[in-house]
Amino acid sequence: MPDMTAPLSPPPEMTSRPFDAFAQQAALLELSDRFRALTDPGDLAYAAAAILANTLAVSRAGYGTIDPVAETITVERDWNAPGIESLAGVLHFRDYGSYIDDLKRGETAVVSDARLDLRTAQGATALEAISARAFVNMPVTEQGGFVALLYLNHAKTRDWSETELAFIREVADRTRDAVERRRAEDELRRLNASLTAEVERRTAEHDALWMATPDLLCVATLDGRFLEINPSWAEVLGWSEAELKATPFADFVHPDDVAPTIAAMASLAEGESVFDFTNRYRRKDGAYRWLEWNAVPRGALIYAVVRDVTAAREQQEALRRTEEALRQAQKMEAVGQLTGGLAHDFNNLLAGISGSLEMIQMRLAQGRSADVERYLGAAQNATKRAASLTHRLLAFSRRQTLTPTVTEVNRLVIGMEELIQRSMGPAVAVEIVTAAGLWHSSIDANQLENALLNLCINARDAMPEGGKLTIETANRWIDDRSGRERDLPPGQYISLCVSDTGTGMTKAVIERAFDPFYTTKPIGQGTGLGLSMVYGFARQSGGQVRIYSELDQGTMVCIYLPRHLGEGAPEEPAETQGALAPARDGETVLVVDDEPTVRMLVVDALHELGYIAIEAGDGAGGLRVLQSDARIDLLITDVGLPAGMNGRQLADAGRIARPGLKVLFITGYAENAVLSHGHLDPGMHVLTKPFAMDILADRIRGLISA
Repeated sequence: MPDMTAPLSPPPEMTSRPFDAFAQQAALLELSDRFRALTDPGDLAYAAAAILANTLAVSRAGYGTIDPVAETITVERDWNAPGIESLAGVLHFRDYGSYIDDLKRGETAVVSDARLDLRTAQGATALEAISARAFVNMPVTEQGGFVALLYLNHAKTRDWSETELAFIREVADRTRDAVERRRAEDELRRLNASLTAEVERRTAEHDALWMATPDLLCVATLDGRFLEINPSWAEVLGWSEAELKATPFADFVHPDDVAPTIAAMASLAEGESVFDFTNRYRRKDGAYRWLEWNAVPRGALIYAVVRDVTAAREQQEALRRTEEALRQAQKMEAVGQLTGGLAHDFNNLLAGISGSLEMIQMRLAQGRSADVERYLGAAQNATKRAASLTHRLLAFSRRQTLTPTVTEVNRLVIGMEELIQRSMGPAVAVEIVTAAGLWHSSIDANQLENALLNLCINARDAMPEGGKLTIETANRWIDDRSGRERDLPPGQYISLCVSDTGTGMTKAVIERAFDPFYTTKPIGQGTGLGLSMVYGFARQSGGQVRIYSELDQGTMVCIYLPRHLGEGAPEEPAETQGALAPARDGETVLVVDDEPTVRMLVVDALHELGYIAIEAGDGAGGLRVLQSDARIDLLITDVGLPAGMNGRQLADAGRIARPGLKVLFITGYAENAVLSHGHLDPGMHVLTKPFAMDILADRIRGLISA
């Protein structure tokens, strides 16, 4: 093995040929003549190789295409001196040395003796085996890429002069140009032949389609006349081709569709395409057919594909009527179920109230007062249950009175942990997982507590043999796709999810789970309003509820509530107040309510507390008092008042005469829009009917003292 670090010197047998400029010039002229006569790219490459070989007296010359990734050369054929074998086929450069790296850089690889060149020393034996002890590999590039190679091989050592290399480069460039020109010409001829055949084929297809398609095809002018129509027009409308071409569009159009048809034609005249436009065309027998147009303007002409959609329109109308009848039937079924459930529950509650009052009346008539307190307690309990029922109904219908405040849901959940633990019993393990950095939400915290407790009780009932209850909170980014799945606008939400390991729900049960009075529990063990209340609260708060469940695997119910992005901090829990302070001398309250019984009870409660009470049965009467000189420290008014002035309008009008007037709205059916969707002015508060008198007294004292 020679010393690869020592300088290489040519062996004594190395030969060189004197440069013959005349011979090389003659070779280039011959090359041009041959290129003009030949048409096959392979013949061009071979002719160039032969001329190079004869001119430079080498053992072999050839031209091949390169795969720079695989590092191979593909030779179709080459010129070889007598006794020299062809290299036609695929050769791998790395089998003969490392000079492929020079070629990839666009450099010509020139080797005078493969044994002495560092790039080929280890592959010299392989090179000598193919008669290439000396060689020139000249790369041909296109748009910066290595695509082809012109190569000359010599069986013996040889010194390549700069003039010879320039001659080789000239032949390589001319060969590449000629080969690519012939290939481009061949491709153009092939494309022309293919295009001609394709045009003929498509013309035949067009003619067949024009004649056979059931669609109505046409070419028309922008002023509304047919130039060309296919036979389907006559089949659908009954008019002949001549009759259709002789008559403007408008004469066939239904009178009700003339205006939109003219508008569509105007759009086409402005260069706009018209798609899925429908109008009615008159048949020759006087009937009308619905046609759907897809038309595009091209210059002064319109090209249109028209479809007879009469049958589809009739089917759609029949389907619409059927769906409307089905919706009406479902609506009546839902109303029947709702009213039936209401009647059942309220009859039970009214029986408890009326029965207790009758027993009190009997005991008082008999002079017996021992059991009166028990009956009063029963009547009050039934009243509270009735109030709870109406609140749940209002929650489902999204009409309950909400008092939204900025709420820290994590703190609310942790604050309920002890209550939830007691409600679950010893057989159910409770785990609470709160998200770090949970966003705030502007919601009614009391209603959220009720909703969470309802979900936990439902989960407990789904685990009669015990199990695990998990409560989780998280921040949620709802994108467009997730929003469509959850029926929510995209945005930022917090989620409160309650999961159990219970019996799970079927798909049919999940679809009805939010219906009022729907329950899978035995009679007497549930009203079926729990989930409907949760659903109504979430929707009224701008959020959503979703159920995820599998039979025998468990259920997860998630409440999604919008993130609060405005100002304000979560409210601290209110401190328990002591005994109510009595009214001060002269403090006066105006009570406006159209229900005499409610008005009487409120006034009596005010008198018990030492307040002066003034009554009015409607908004106009209350406004007259407010516009008088009478002292008024507080206005208590129902929201829904008769005679054209509701409670909010009364309060606003009263504040014009008395700026800063304090107002307490009392309502059993809160019109959210009337109350500004829960955003009340300072000094205004809401109390929902029915209410306990001690709560009323507490609210009155708090407002007047504020």
